[in-house]
Amino acid sequence: EELVTEMSEALSGFPGMRVIFTQPIEMRMAEMVAGVRADVAALIFGDDLETLESLAGDVDAVLRTIPGNADVRVDQLTGQPVLQADLKEEVLQRYGIAGDDVLDIIEAIGGIETGEIREGQKRFDLVVRLDEKYRNDPEALSSIVVPTPDGQTLPLERLVDISFEEGPSTIQREWGRRRVTVQCNVRGRDIASFVEEARKRIANEVDLPPGYYVDYGGQFQHLVEARQRLMVVVPMALGLIFLLLYMSFNSFRDAVLIFSGVPFAVVGGVFSLYWRGMPFSISAAVGFIALSGIAILNGLVVINYAKTLMSEGEGLKDSVYHSALRRLRPVLATAITDAAGFIPMALSTGVGAEVQRPLATVVIGGVISSTLLTLFVLPVLYSMFGKDLSMNNQSEMEEA
Repeated sequence: EELVTEMSEALSGFPGMRVIFTQPIEMRMAEMVAGVRADVAALIFGDDLETLESLAGDVDAVLRTIPGNADVRVDQLTGQPVLQADLKEEVLQRYGIAGDDVLDIIEAIGGIETGEIREGQKRFDLVVRLDEKYRNDPEALSSIVVPTPDGQTLPLERLVDISFEEGPSTIQREWGRRRVTVQCNVRGRDIASFVEEARKRIANEVDLPPGYYVDYGGQFQHLVEARQRLMVVVPMALGLIFLLLYMSFNSFRDAVLIFSGVPFAVVGGVFSLYWRGMPFSISAAVGFIALSGIAILNGLVVINYAKTLMSEGEGLKDSVYHSALRRLRPVLATAITDAAGFIPMALSTGVGAEVQRPLATVVIGGVISSTLLTLFVLPVLYSMFGKDLSMNNQSEMEEA
C-alpha cells in the first residue's frame, strides 16, 4: 500500500494519464470472474451511447467524492476515427448501380476475404484490398471510377458521400445490452461498505432515464459470490461440529456447554480485527471457521477430564475445579502453539499478505479470548448447569 501511494503521487503530475495498480495474477483472475480489472465497477446499461457516456461522467463524479476511492476511470467510448459512407440513393437508382457494389469498394479499404491459401497444415486467408494511396487519402478514394450497367464509369464521389467522423472505439455488450463501465479501486476501507455508499449516492444523485440501470461488478462481484457460499458453508460446519459433540457425549447439555467456546472465540476475533483496523473479509470468515475448532478443543479437554474425575467419585464442583487446574498446561500449550504459528502470517507484508493477515489476526485474537474464557467461564457454567455423575456412581455402588 505504501508503494502504491508513492507511485500514485509520483504519477499524478502527468496530465491525461490514468493509472490503475494491480498484480498480474490478481488482474487476470478479476477479469475472468467479473470482466473488469478493478475492485469495483459500476456497469451502466442502456441503448444510446451518448446517453451512456453522459451517465458514466455523472457516476465518475460521484465515485470520486466517496472516501476510499482510488484510480477512478471511465472506459473510453469515442475518439476512434470512422469512415462514414452515405449512399446517394437517387443517383444509384438513376444509373442502375447496386448499393452493395459501391459498399464493397469502400470495404476494400480494410480488406475483403476472398479465399484461403494452404501451406501444409497451415491455412492463410487471402485478402484483397485497395492500394495504399487510396487507403490513406480520402480524395484519392473518391476518384475511383465505378462502372455502370450501360458501360459508363462514374467517380465514387458521385455515388456516395465520404467523410471521416469521430466514432466509438469499442461498444461493450452484456446480455444483449450496451454497457459502459466506470472502474475504481478501494483503499483504506472495505469494498462492501464502499459499494453500499456508492449505491445510495448514485441512486440519489444520478438521474437514470427509463430503460437505463446500474449494476455493480469487479472484485465486489467475487466477494458477493463468496459470501453467499459462506452463508451455506459456515452453518454446515458449525452444525457438523455440534453433531459430533452430541454423538461423543450423548448429551445435549454437555454439547451446548462445550460449544459455548465458539462465541467466546468470536469475541476475541472481532476485537482483534477492530484493534488492527481490518474489515471483515472472506479470509477473516475462513479464520473464524478454523477458530471454532480450536475453541471447542479447549473446552473438550476441560469438560472431558472433569467427567473422568466424576466417574472416579469426585463431586461436580470439585471435579470442575481440579480439571481447570490440571488441564491448564495442555490448554495453554495448545493456545500458545496455535497463536505463535499464526504470528508470521499476521505480520506478513509480502505477496498474499492481504489474505493472510485477516485470517491470522482472527485466529490469534480468538485463541486468546477462548482460552481465557475456557479456563475461567466454562468451569463456572459447567458447575452451574452440568450433571453430577458422581451421585449416580455412588447410588449404583450402594445398590451393588
